[in-house]
Amino acid sequence: MSWGTELWDQFDNLEKHTQWGIDILEKYIKFVKERTEIEISYAKQLRNLSKKYQPKKNSKEEEEYKYTSCKAFISTLNEMNDYAGQHEVISENMTSQITVELTRYVQELKQERKSHFHDGRKAQQHIETCWKQLESSKRRFERDCKEADRAQQYFEKMDADINVTKADVEKARQQAQLRHQMAEESKADYSSTLQKFNHEQHEHYYTHIPSIFQKIQEMEERRIVRIGESMKTYAEVDRHVIPIIGKCLDGIAKAAESIDQKNDSQLVIEAYKSGFEPPGDIEFEDYAQPMKRTISETSLSNSRGDSKTELKFASKSKGKLWPFIKKNKPPPPPPASASPSAVPNGPQSPKQQKEPLSHRFNEFMTSKPKIHCFRSLKRGLSLKLGAGPEDFSNLPPEQRRKKLQQKVDELNKEIQKEMDQRDAITKMKDVYIKNPQMGDPGSLDHKLIEVGQNIEKLRLEVQKFETWLTEVEGRLPVRGEQARRQSGMYEAQNTPSVNNCAQDRESPDGSYTEEQSQENELKMMATDFDDEFDDEEPLPTIGTCKALYTFEGQNEGTISIAEGEILYVIEEDKGDGWTRIRRNEDEEGYVPTSYVEVYLDKNAKGAMTYI
Repeated sequence: MSWGTELWDQFDNLEKHTQWGIDILEKYIKFVKERTEIEISYAKQLRNLSKKYQPKKNSKEEEEYKYTSCKAFISTLNEMNDYAGQHEVISENMTSQITVELTRYVQELKQERKSHFHDGRKAQQHIETCWKQLESSKRRFERDCKEADRAQQYFEKMDADINVTKADVEKARQQAQLRHQMAEESKADYSSTLQKFNHEQHEHYYTHIPSIFQKIQEMEERRIVRIGESMKTYAEVDRHVIPIIGKCLDGIAKAAESIDQKNDSQLVIEAYKSGFEPPGDIEFEDYAQPMKRTISETSLSNSRGDSKTELKFASKSKGKLWPFIKKNKPPPPPPASASPSAVPNGPQSPKQQKEPLSHRFNEFMTSKPKIHCFRSLKRGLSLKLGAGPEDFSNLPPEQRRKKLQQKVDELNKEIQKEMDQRDAITKMKDVYIKNPQMGDPGSLDHKLIEVGQNIEKLRLEVQKFETWLTEVEGRLPVRGEQARRQSGMYEAQNTPSVNNCAQDRESPDGSYTEEQSQENELKMMATDFDDEFDDEEPLPTIGTCKALYTFEGQNEGTISIAEGEILYVIEEDKGDGWTRIRRNEDEEGYVPTSYVEVYLDKNAKGAMTYI
């Protein structure tokens, strides 16, 4: 099967067919190019999608990704990023192995096709030229033969005519011979030309044209093979990345399997555990015996014995019932009044007339040791608003422990960095000593001293935070005097009553002990004293709170809060259903206790018992 023998007379059709083959090849190249553009666009969209849902660095969202489900989601995003990379690989490989190669091959194919058909046209022109030469020789031979016949007839006519002279006859005979000789020469030339044409024609149709057509056939077959190989490469490029894409999908599945709901639940406990004890049982108040009812805790005239029971109950129950309040049923707003302090027992208890200020103040001034404790408290707990204490005492015990441990770890890392720097400077100094031309060893002494001082400072900081950490973890029952000095939260108190209060205030596990009727009484006195002398010095913060619901605070003495807002607690609920809070230096007031979630500061609360 050869185009040279089977299609010897289909030169034009072969030219059209080979051009069509090149067009098909160019169409396939265009198809692959558009596929690569789709892969690039798809990969870009996948990368943008993965980047869109990546947590922002140094943000609260990044802290939330400590849970296994969030980590699995991050792994999924990373795998999708790798998945997008494989589509980029598909595009790159198709471009380099198919598009670029076929584009170059098409250019070579066009040149080869052009050369073959040029040779074919040249061969056709040559055979046509030979044919024209044959036709010319044939016509000349025919013409000479006719002229020779006419000359012979004229000679015979002249020779038969008796009236013609002998010279005319001889002339006619010579002319006839000349014509016959020319005819013989034309015949010989025609015969030679005919033989030559036949040879050329045979060569043309049996040698030249078959050879050219065979080359064209081979060229077309190579094109067909090449487009088949390109299609196979097209499939192999996809197949090559399938295992990697499979690994990406396996990574996503593995990330999904790594989700541990129990671990996430434990992380929630670690993140939000306060370390406080649940509220105890609420004691029964017998309103059937009005004479035995305790008066308002805001009064300083309560006797220590009479107020012991109710203070103990109030300190244990107030401000800690928020876990049992349903958010979908917010408690009713407080009753309209001039100030929450004007209704100390709330809407459920009958109003009690507040004692005269002079009476309360006189009784308050008779207790000198209490005044001394109160003044000491005011001096020791004066903190800047908005700035948390260095020992994280404003946090619940468990959260404080975590913060302290984190701080210790950070300081240890800083110490290690400084020690590495010191070692590097020491080595450099040794090099300078051995090779003075490289530098002056004495120039590094100042740097070594500075690094040593930094290490010592960091070690003191570590010791300070480890002391607080040990206290929180319960390894030490109370905080030592050195830790007090380092924390900056206390001043040296020489009064025995103050020291006794401090020692009895905290339990070893960092929880609050509310067993002292004396400290409850003193707390009331300090609070009432602050109520009467607000202009002298603002109350210290004793903790923080989070608003569970929105409260408008339209009455005098109240303050508006928004749901989810974080504020400072400056006075606990004394059983009247109100908690005093502060937003900033100029904004403070009362809000319903059931509207907020209170986090008391252990150190600040312990210091209140000194009063």
